Amino acid sequence: MSMYAEERQQAMAQLVAEHGRLSVNVLAEQYDVTTETVRRDLSTLERMGLVRRVHGGAIPAHSLSVIESGIVERDSANTVEKERIARAALELLPPAGSTILLDAGSTTNRFASLLPRDLRLTVVTHAVPVAARLAGNPQIELILLPGRVRTTTQAAVGADTVAALAHLRADVVFLGTNGLTVEHGLSTPDRDEAATKRAMVASARRAVVLADASKVGIESTLRFAALDEIDVLVTDDGIAETDERALSDAGLELVIA
Repeated sequence: MSMYAEERQQAMAQLVAEHGRLSVNVLAEQYDVTTETVRRDLSTLERMGLVRRVHGGAIPAHSLSVIESGIVERDSANTVEKERIARAALELLPPAGSTILLDAGSTTNRFASLLPRDLRLTVVTHAVPVAARLAGNPQIELILLPGRVRTTTQAAVGADTVAALAHLRADVVFLGTNGLTVEHGLSTPDRDEAATKRAMVASARRAVVLADASKVGIESTLRFAALDEIDVLVTDDGIAETDERALSDAGLELVIA
């Protein structure tokens, strides 16, 4: 079924944001249009500030705040799968008295809302929505990390966030990701988000990734962790068998929700 130009352009912008760089030829094949049509689309998107044209293709614009789907939009995507993933991840919680790190993201936000109210934990997070959910829980000692709060993710990032994480030691970090592949590891399009996630992984004894199947096979621009730095991936049953096998062969433990 053919797409309207506006729909195609929006899809292109999102695809470029997810992959970091795409060629005109790949986009033409993806949307079954001529390369000339793709070039016109990319010119339109560049004028809108959504992509930057480079030789032979496009890369994400310097500011990714428009391309990255906002937290409300992300929270409404794949909601059933995210709920299952969050519930399955509860089985990976450490015992009472432990410290966990909670990353920003729609699935980790759901996970936070499901934390048992009778389990005593120290929770460290840079995500404002996560902190807001947990602030009223009397069993949780909440530590909110400092930093500049990004509008898109509503999470603190930057040098202050990374510095604070360097002084912490958590039992488990529960992470989100924009993309995950065997070759590129875990990745995200924003430099500050990547630095914060990298510091979170380094601060925890065990790393658990919560990611629906749509993230598997996607490579964003900046890698924040190699696959061997992650212990468990909790995903949904939409994951392709080939991806499941490749990730398992690479030594990653998979929990299919």
